[in-house]
Amino acid sequence: MFGFSDIIGQEEAKRRLLQEVSEGRIAHALLFTGPEGSGKLPMALAYARYLTCTSPTATDACGCCPSCVKWEKLIHPDVHFAFPIVKKAKKEVCNDYLPNWRRLLSAGSYFNLNHWLDEMEAENSQALIYTRESDEIIRKLSLKSSQGGYKIMLIWLPERMHETCANKLLKLLEEPPEKTLFLLVSEAPEQLLPTILSRTQRFHLPRLDETTIATTLERQYGVMPQESHNLAHIANGNFIQALQAIHLNERSRLYFDLFVSLMRLSYQRKIREMKQWSEEVAGMGRERQKEFLEYAQRMVRENFIYNLHQQQMNYMTTPEQQFAVRFAPFINERNVMGMMDELSEAQRHIEQNVNPRMVFFDFSLKMIVLLKQ
Repeated sequence: MFGFSDIIGQEEAKRRLLQEVSEGRIAHALLFTGPEGSGKLPMALAYARYLTCTSPTATDACGCCPSCVKWEKLIHPDVHFAFPIVKKAKKEVCNDYLPNWRRLLSAGSYFNLNHWLDEMEAENSQALIYTRESDEIIRKLSLKSSQGGYKIMLIWLPERMHETCANKLLKLLEEPPEKTLFLLVSEAPEQLLPTILSRTQRFHLPRLDETTIATTLERQYGVMPQESHNLAHIANGNFIQALQAIHLNERSRLYFDLFVSLMRLSYQRKIREMKQWSEEVAGMGRERQKEFLEYAQRMVRENFIYNLHQQQMNYMTTPEQQFAVRFAPFINERNVMGMMDELSEAQRHIEQNVNPRMVFFDFSLKMIVLLKQ
């Protein structure tokens, strides 16, 4: 577990990292970037494990040295983690959530923020890396290496660091202690402070190809070949999405049902029911609301493309395609940009903490006009 062999595809990226290690070109601060589901976190974990292994092979950690044994339980004393958290009673720093973090990673390192929020039982709270975490990071990295090798700080989603926390880490990134490495795994590097970006070396992972995803679904998850290729196409290079598509999970079904309900109510001009719909979405919490709006944008885009009758360009599940048969004709050149603009504006308002009841009811009313165009 947590080795290069456990990563889906990305053979060229693995080769590059291994070559840099063999040539002694190890960056003190590496920023892993790339699309969601490309394997950034698994790659960072495998790299960290390889660097701490006492008997590595040419292609992976040995898997049996004392360091690798500790890795299996994610208790290596020289490897530290920082990640977004929600503040609760007696839970104020990442160490307070380590059991949750280890449990989620042990179940599989292909996950996103929403999976982590569920693991923390975040409810409506927004997850951040708070200012106090910078003191924890400095404290951990000031300790001597127990194995005499590298000390590694892996920061997942550094774009969620509070600005004060990020600024306090700048000096460490600029002048790290000897044999100290920072591995940053980012979904949105453009949101990082420019001063942090300038102090890291970017390592970009491309989107996974459909064949790699399909083959993995067949070999590791027992998906039949025809279904695996369909799921791989829908995933569009995102292995996390491919895993979710194996069975349309509860949240995806909820977003689909909410989208269908909104479009039907708006078309039928059922104002009272639309207000009730807005109340329901307003109660989901900010992170879920943003995720739903992203889902809605995808559905509008997919239904517009559906009208072009280019099957290879569509990335919808079977239930979504069945809905598109009747809904897609209502998405056309006259209204598609208006819908996308309204969804983007709603997303900005949610991020700015505008009252969600107002945001979603206002958006639903605008759909009445747009669907008739």
